[in-house]
Amino acid sequence: MSRTVVRVYSDYKSPYAYVAVRPAYQLAEDYGLELEWRPYTLRIEEYLGAVETRNAHCWRRVRYSYMDARRYANKQGLILKGTKRVYNGYYANAGMLWAQQAGVFRPYHDTVFDRFWKQELDIDVLDEMKALVAGIGGDPEAYAAWIEGPGRAEMDANIEEAEAMGVFGVPMFVLDGELFWGGDRIDLLKERLAEKRAAAGGSPPSV
Repeated sequence: MSRTVVRVYSDYKSPYAYVAVRPAYQLAEDYGLELEWRPYTLRIEEYLGAVETRNAHCWRRVRYSYMDARRYANKQGLILKGTKRVYNGYYANAGMLWAQQAGVFRPYHDTVFDRFWKQELDIDVLDEMKALVAGIGGDPEAYAAWIEGPGRAEMDANIEEAEAMGVFGVPMFVLDGELFWGGDRIDLLKERLAEKRAAAGGSPPSV
């Protein structure tokens, strides 16, 4: 019997995507799922404005979001510091696709999130990303060649596919075409998984 696949759209510069990683891993373990990770780069300036032009309302939303995400981070023992600026996420997010092809996804994924939210990594500086790839045992030159070459078209196709499915934010979980936005929707996703398993004649997981 084939394993159920849940696609997860994520962005390394989203605090909510960061704090949803461990719950996603746990979900996969509890339900015997295959997680299919895909990048979706948030265009922050489109909904929060450029830093220099944000109004008071936008800043209240920003401050609340970091405070709220930090609550989830604290529960997991994670460090989540506010970002220093608005980042271009291409090198890191497209690197998610490269890392899967190169067989280094999990160390790449975990290390990028961890170091970025500790303010130890500028994800839009190619030399820093190459150093990270080398540090996890990957080939930094192969990464750079892909990221500045075929990776751009692959990333564009990935975003186009995501938006055609209705994706607009992260973390976004997709099960059989149904979208679940946010780590706080994992419980609803569990309900669907239980229904799917029951329909197939299986028993629910012992979690």
